[in-house]
Amino acid sequence: MSARLSTPSRRLAAIGAVVALVVAIVAASLAIGKSGGGSAEHESSAAGTQPSFDPRQSTYDQLEQATSRRKDGDPLAVGKADAPVVLVEYADYQCSFCGRFTRETQPELVRKYVDAGVLRIEFRNFPIFGKDSERAARASWAAGRQGRFWQFHDEAFAKLRKGDALAEDKLADMARTAGVEDVEKFRADMNGDEAAAAVKKDQEEGYSLGVQSTPSFLVGGRPLAGAQPLKEFEAAITQAKAVKDAAGKPGK
Repeated sequence: MSARLSTPSRRLAAIGAVVALVVAIVAASLAIGKSGGGSAEHESSAAGTQPSFDPRQSTYDQLEQATSRRKDGDPLAVGKADAPVVLVEYADYQCSFCGRFTRETQPELVRKYVDAGVLRIEFRNFPIFGKDSERAARASWAAGRQGRFWQFHDEAFAKLRKGDALAEDKLADMARTAGVEDVEKFRADMNGDEAAAAVKKDQEEGYSLGVQSTPSFLVGGRPLAGAQPLKEFEAAITQAKAVKDAAGKPGK
């Protein structure tokens, strides 16, 4: 792993308070828009190709550098490692809104932006609903060891599953459906120390940034809270790409 990928956790903590504030501001503005106040249509965020000035851009840039791993062959990522924009998602497999994003929004983002080489999506396991969520997170990581993370991820989110629906035997069944060939290895990996460490790493990253709920996203370092409508992600991606283009910065 390169030095850019192994960013010290204290760097994340240093900007975490600022990020938490930004998340709160964004969430509040979206709530105002939905309630009829302000610009509910988000009129200027995706207009044209020139980025609008935002005094928080330096924070977004730091956050993008600190969190986007851009590792070739990362089983929990889809899209080119040097794509201009990285979307980082923090999610829990018992989260209904995470499932909604997976089923309704992510396929459109893949079709429109990932396939075009503009966007890379990196998933972070962020279990917040207890042991069942943690087990499912470890299971998804284990599926990734056999190159079937996204198939397992989509199967797990195909419908809302809670509690016993995420017991080990049920997760093994989902793994089979997802095309995991060696289910015994899958079970061993799911219950191993590496899986626990990988999930803990993702959790600690999220907590250091002030993530408190799922799903939470960073789009080019810009916080976006909740399973927002597709247009909100499109606006954020457009803005992040425009900033990169204006600065003449290709993907890392």
